[in-house]
Amino acid sequence: MLRTFLYMTGIARLTGAALLFSLASPATGHAADLQPRTVAAFDRYVHAIEAQMSRRSEFLRIDTGSDRARSAAHDALARGELLVDAIDPSETGINRDVPDGLLHHWAGTLFVPGTTLDATLALLQDYDHHARIYAPAVRGSKLVARDGDRFRMHLRFTMTRIITVVVDTDNEAVFTRDARDRGQSRIHSTRIAQVENADMPGEHERPVGHDDGYLWRLNTYWRLLERDAGVYVECESISLTRDIPFGFGWLVRPFVTSLPKDSLEFTLGRTRQILMRER
Repeated sequence: MLRTFLYMTGIARLTGAALLFSLASPATGHAADLQPRTVAAFDRYVHAIEAQMSRRSEFLRIDTGSDRARSAAHDALARGELLVDAIDPSETGINRDVPDGLLHHWAGTLFVPGTTLDATLALLQDYDHHARIYAPAVRGSKLVARDGDRFRMHLRFTMTRIITVVVDTDNEAVFTRDARDRGQSRIHSTRIAQVENADMPGEHERPVGHDDGYLWRLNTYWRLLERDAGVYVECESISLTRDIPFGFGWLVRPFVTSLPKDSLEFTLGRTRQILMRER
């Protein structure tokens, strides 16, 4: 009886350990392939959104609504709140259907009192130190090349939701100074590769577009406005992920639904924290 009990206990422990291992390891058994039609749909959406941005009369997105909405937003920002919300398709009027993938479009705004536009731009452009500034979400960072206000940089991101996924990304950023009190940037990923066994002897990249599909594309758009004795910082993110496979929603859904919002909140919050500490 005792021997049977010990045997069954051992099996239970092994089963529990195997379950924990499976939760801590990427879902490599459920890989997704990035299809050309998926990329084409994402590119069409981005092109249409960027065209809308260039035609927008108001510099900040929070100033495009009704007088009541603008007043409420500015009051919240003055209280130190961080405003983050999903961009509803009805707001843009642009088709968001992506075959074999999901498109995520979020925007966030905050106000940093006591800082300047120059200080904010310097922080965002300090790519050699983003791994320190935005840790632990950014695990590695390096400025590859700079030509005036055009940057090429390598960033390694860590994403954790039940499991931990690491991706290496190559990116291009273009900053513009529209006026003395305002500036903006457009940052596009040019290559994203999922990393297996990150920072371990067996580290290697999986083939681009043939991985677990937790991040296939990432574009970010920053708008900075120096006003009211501080700087308004606004960021939009448009990302592309796999769709949710049948039977594995418990594993994939946290990445493709909550992570875009959480990542934007973290990035904006850390930006404010550093700027207020260094002002």
